[in-house]
Amino acid sequence: MLQDPDLLALQEVRTKVEKAWAAWQKFRSFSQEQVDAIVEHMAAAARAQAVRLAELAVEETSYGNVKDKVAKNLLAADLLPRTMRGMRTVGVLREDAEKKTVEIAVPMGVVAAILPTTNPTSTAIYKTLISVKAGNAVVLSPHPRARRCTCETAAVLIQAAIEAGAPEGLVECVLSPTIESTNELMRHRRTGVILSTGGTGIVRAAYSSGKPALGVGPGNVPVLVDQSADLADAVAKVVAGKSFDYGTVCSSEQAIVAERALRDRILVELKKHRAFLCDDRQKQALARILLLPPNWTVNPNCVGQSPRKIAQMAGFDVPEDTSVLAVEVEGVGKEHPLSAEKLSPVLSLFFVSDFGAALDTCESILRFGGLGHTCVIHARDDRRVREYALRMPAMRVLCNTPAPHGSTGITTNVFPAMTLGCGAVAGNITGDNIGPRHLMNIKRLAYETRRAEDAFEMPAVPARARAAAAVSSPAAPVTVSRGTIAAAVERYLANRGVAVAPASPAAASGGAAGLVDRFLSTKKPREAVPPPPASCCAVPEPESRPEPAAGPPHSPELAIADFVCENDVRAAMQRAARIYIGPKTIVTPAARDLAAQHDILVVAKR
Repeated sequence: MLQDPDLLALQEVRTKVEKAWAAWQKFRSFSQEQVDAIVEHMAAAARAQAVRLAELAVEETSYGNVKDKVAKNLLAADLLPRTMRGMRTVGVLREDAEKKTVEIAVPMGVVAAILPTTNPTSTAIYKTLISVKAGNAVVLSPHPRARRCTCETAAVLIQAAIEAGAPEGLVECVLSPTIESTNELMRHRRTGVILSTGGTGIVRAAYSSGKPALGVGPGNVPVLVDQSADLADAVAKVVAGKSFDYGTVCSSEQAIVAERALRDRILVELKKHRAFLCDDRQKQALARILLLPPNWTVNPNCVGQSPRKIAQMAGFDVPEDTSVLAVEVEGVGKEHPLSAEKLSPVLSLFFVSDFGAALDTCESILRFGGLGHTCVIHARDDRRVREYALRMPAMRVLCNTPAPHGSTGITTNVFPAMTLGCGAVAGNITGDNIGPRHLMNIKRLAYETRRAEDAFEMPAVPARARAAAAVSSPAAPVTVSRGTIAAAVERYLANRGVAVAPASPAAASGGAAGLVDRFLSTKKPREAVPPPPASCCAVPEPESRPEPAAGPPHSPELAIADFVCENDVRAAMQRAARIYIGPKTIVTPAARDLAAQHDILVVAKR
């Protein structure tokens, strides 16, 4: 019996992937109505346990707060299933009668769902529902620091799925996750696709597994507060977003960027919403504890902690009801650690000269650890909103909304999701909010609607090109006078040392003209040519005597042919005769090939 915990973890993963695969073999035949019933039953069970699961998550991880974790659970268990209702994901998805195409869903099989420690219960609900909605099985791999709350969430979903008629094993959860077991899950031969949420390391491992992978990048979200913005509303929403679940959502605001003319008014509004404005000493203390050199990675002990606890860790005190810690920062980059993502309720402030400088700063923040993720603008001037959206290298550009609420679809109409793609600019396959359609392939049935020659219009061919094509094309008819050919044959024979006397009109069938007649007759369509007559090049076969044996090469009875074409060979074949040729006999390639197959040609000397 296995005793080694690492080997046990590997065996658990292998067993559960095989079990999920077997369940999927049954599930793939379920109808859309059956699939939807299972999804709805699981969602209802998760809604009923949303508070309890949120409490378990905070208790086990110490990240965030219960109230906001309940909201995230309901995002996955309520808003998500309502958005997915009516979405076709099984069988025929759509049919275009005019284009004569049919789109058919093809599920991916077993989804390897890698979960984070910051959102352990909501992400488990979300990934399970979109996987099953797309017709797949799913194996959940919890973060080791959130194993208990994630497995409890999975237990709720598994029981509900079986009650609704799902095959046992359709939803599985790894009870003893390790780094090795997670890698085994991603590389397993039965795994169809990886849905990975977590740190840079686990996302890179997913991309390196050799399996299709949907990973996400980190967020370093800038918020441009424009001159045209409603400042009171803008600052209130920034504080609401930054304090949501103590900054654990990767799309939480990281920095306000505004023109210096707005500085005093923004600081007043921040104080109204219980933000604590740090001095230089406090700012330096925060920088030392929040981010760890040399790569300025986030200190896990600070992730998702309350403002008061973070301040105490840094060596100073703030009021208990403090919403965020605000610090003014002079630049972006490693020399300014607080310009990076912080995953905590610490908000950086950048005050710059004008709108152009604000755009530059926001882009720099995104490129310093948030490329492709999310950015925000608060403005009433839509021209500036559009300019910002076109300029920023982010896949979600939000306007006049808290960032975590807008990016996940709570306050906007983007697809409700806990996994947010960052696009090719960040090394992701998609910039979408991940949903069921990303966990299936679509095959297309297409009927013929046009002939190939009608598919496109051929370009006009210049006259010179047409003339060249007419000469080079074997199908193009070429008319050459008989005299031209006869002259060419006479020149060829003369070069070979064969004297050809000028043909008289009465003897037009002899000499070069006769050869030309026979040559031209072979170029007529075969169906229009009657059976070939006895050729003058073949030896006559009188019925009264047997075929003469091949005599000495100088026998005067042998007729040496001057020219042999394919018709001559065929005529000899019909009479079982041979054709005698000499060193100056012209034999066409077709005649030589056919004669070689039937031993027709005999080389003789005059």
